[in-house]
Amino acid sequence: MEATTRFESENSAKYLQQLCKHFAHKVDVALGDTSGECRFSCGTSVLTVRDNGLDIHVAAADADGLRETKAVIEDHLLRFAFREAPPPFTWRAVT
Repeated sequence: MEATTRFESENSAKYLQQLCKHFAHKVDVALGDTSGECRFSCGTSVLTVRDNGLDIHVAAADADGLRETKAVIEDHLLRFAFREAPPPFTWRAVT
């Protein structure tokens, strides 16, 4: 199962670095200049900086894993971006 969302921010490159470095203490992370992949036990997230935003793609083996992976990314990104008061995430299923 897969889903995507976009987080609009001029600080998307900063958030990519923060998220990946934070998660690297606990899970396997691959970080490049404009993208990163975090492999959680519940699923995988690929984060890509593009056009003043962060494109987020999550994948998991089942609905529970997908829900948990989305929640982990949302929770941490909202904590790092608290000054921006972002709107709720709008996830789209990937078919």
